[in-house]
Amino acid sequence: MTIRSVFNSFFSQALAVSAAVLILAGCSSMYYSTMEKVGVHKRDILVDRVEAAQDAQSDAQEKFSSALEEFATVVNIGDSDLKQAYERFNAEFEGAEQAADRVSERIDKVASVAEALFREWEKELDLYSNASLRQASKVRLQETRQRYATMLASMHRAEESMAPVLDAFRDHVLFLKHNLNAQAIGALKFEFASLKKDIDALIREMNASIESSQRFIAEIQA
Repeated sequence: MTIRSVFNSFFSQALAVSAAVLILAGCSSMYYSTMEKVGVHKRDILVDRVEAAQDAQSDAQEKFSSALEEFATVVNIGDSDLKQAYERFNAEFEGAEQAADRVSERIDKVASVAEALFREWEKELDLYSNASLRQASKVRLQETRQRYATMLASMHRAEESMAPVLDAFRDHVLFLKHNLNAQAIGALKFEFASLKKDIDALIREMNASIESSQRFIAEIQA
């Protein structure tokens, strides 16, 4: 393959990605515009999406805790039921993985509408004829942005805390898949305490994120 063909291939891929981004942005703008026509504004959508992110985080807490319980069953079970215990643990791991994906998706949706809201708010500051009201709105915008940034940072910390736990679960699932015997269980028993510690930390981050979200909703609705 020549350098020119490599460049052309890369350029075509870049154009395709850019087009997809523009299409998605256009779809979002159309959605917000349609919702506003029926009286649902970006602020309302933001609150709704923050609440959806909270629900996803609560669900993730439950899924990760349930996966840990199944892992505890695996490391304390006899050879006779090991295959069934492994299958249950694998199912719980897959559920936790899907729950983590939903958390990330909903955080992305929160960020999308928040950015659209702040862009609109910034642009509409120029429409004021009353300087005092413009300044008051500008201050309110700055405060809301700061509170939003705090909330989003908390969401991302909770999101990031899931990755090492998922990695550990995946390692254990694979190890058991390849070594369904008592010796494998013995090797994993020492991993339980460390995994539980990580999940306890994850749950604390999730709770902190949910509390931060609740404060943000109360402040933006005030």
